[in-house]
Amino acid sequence: MIKKHFFPVFIAVFAIFTAFAQSPTSALVPMVNHCEISAKVKPYCIDAKQGKIFFADSSLLLSAQDLSLSIKETMGIAIEVTDKAEKSTIRLSIDTTLDGKERYRIDVSKKGIQIVGATPAAVWWAVQTFHQILLGDVKNTALHQVAALHIDDAPRFAYRALMLDPARHFLPVADVKKFIDEMAHFKYNVLQLHLTDDQGWRMEIKKHPSLASKQHYTQEQLRDLIEYARQRHIMVVPEVDVPGHTVAILSAYPELSCQHLVDAEKVVGRIEQMMLCASQPKVYDVLTDVIEEIAQTFDAPYIHLGGDESAIDKNWAHCDRCKQMMKDHGYTDISQLMIPFFSKVLGEVKKVGKKPILWCELNNIWPPADKYLFPYPQDVTLVTWRNALTPTCLSLTAQSGNPIIMAPGEHAYLDYPQYKNDLPEFKNWGMPITTLQKTYELDPAYGGTPQDSRHILGVMGTLWGEAIPDINRATYMAFPRALALAEAGWTEMKYRSWDSFKQRIYPNLNRMMKSGISFRVPYEIEQK
Repeated sequence: MIKKHFFPVFIAVFAIFTAFAQSPTSALVPMVNHCEISAKVKPYCIDAKQGKIFFADSSLLLSAQDLSLSIKETMGIAIEVTDKAEKSTIRLSIDTTLDGKERYRIDVSKKGIQIVGATPAAVWWAVQTFHQILLGDVKNTALHQVAALHIDDAPRFAYRALMLDPARHFLPVADVKKFIDEMAHFKYNVLQLHLTDDQGWRMEIKKHPSLASKQHYTQEQLRDLIEYARQRHIMVVPEVDVPGHTVAILSAYPELSCQHLVDAEKVVGRIEQMMLCASQPKVYDVLTDVIEEIAQTFDAPYIHLGGDESAIDKNWAHCDRCKQMMKDHGYTDISQLMIPFFSKVLGEVKKVGKKPILWCELNNIWPPADKYLFPYPQDVTLVTWRNALTPTCLSLTAQSGNPIIMAPGEHAYLDYPQYKNDLPEFKNWGMPITTLQKTYELDPAYGGTPQDSRHILGVMGTLWGEAIPDINRATYMAFPRALALAEAGWTEMKYRSWDSFKQRIYPNLNRMMKSGISFRVPYEIEQK
């Protein structure tokens, strides 16, 4: 049960925020990597009659509109957006000479506000930072002014993702868009959609319409969602999990099973641990069609193909056809069939001009483990996820040259309970507790030097959907831990502080509460 006294604690927590939040940095999540506040310089006064928001390029229109909305929400002032520089004291522009695609600068003086980014995405992140300045510096915001300051900021890691799992519980497009809006506030730039699993196949495949579950996304709906995310500079990465987690596809095509399981019961949502047969040619024909339609629908450069938790001993190991295939290849272990399986599937990914991502699997599911389950091609991006195995994955990818995304279960599995006796109340198999502080403690480089971590693309927080029936539960499980992970992905370690972070989350949670976003109140961080 959730503690009954959480609401009084919630009110007390926000009383703490209002007592201490008197700085432009009081609500910055993630914390910026460079900020100078000029206390001796007069602040800029925002006046609808004397100033406008100018955007220097059409690609900055949405950023300008979002900035205007932020000022309206926090100050109650309606500022006009214009592409005419005349009489504009708030200016948004692009400077391609800035280092890094996401680097931006904010300069506030008594004369106006200058927001400059290397790309439209960088300007968008600058606007999110500016909104948080208004949220946190409550005294100045109440006076309709912004403190004089200079911010020069860029992310530590380029890939900052959250993952939703509509395969287990379907999430309507409108709800996913709301989630995207929240991601943007904290500078996440990738949404991974886990579209297929034993519990459902959620994407329309026109060549194979029988694959789609009753609740699914049409390709038109997905393109609409992708465009919505793109406008907010978030890339949508599709995941189709193979060769395991495939009861949904096997229920439509039983003949894709191993020989001894062709006639076995295949009930979506009830049967698990079945795999696509490595030795069945039709498997590759169907997957080729699926990959082609995914590539036509999603504009992201990546396709995630799973590759995790395959029950090889219950499938390929008992299939006469697969055992013969093993002998034909001269293999000594049935798991080596992953090599020809993914050689064919990844080849199709390359044909459509995409780059593959797989979950990193080792030769053991817990320590000790010392090598990959099978030799991953060097161009495959791997995601580390199993508890206690991330250091090994990090070391192996450094040796093999595989890019890696950091989603260690100890820190980044956001479907795990946030505190003792907290949700989820069902489908909880004895999940470990991942507190807000535990998530915050993640250093994606695991203490390594910049040289050591060159192959680390970034971070990902996962929200596996077995116990997430709707978007309200998804946001409850995600927030505020996703704020902690956002800072892990963006902010250099020397600028991170747990004590500071604990205070900076409150104005952001206050905004979320006013917006009707479900989240967990982290009452325990103020307990003495």
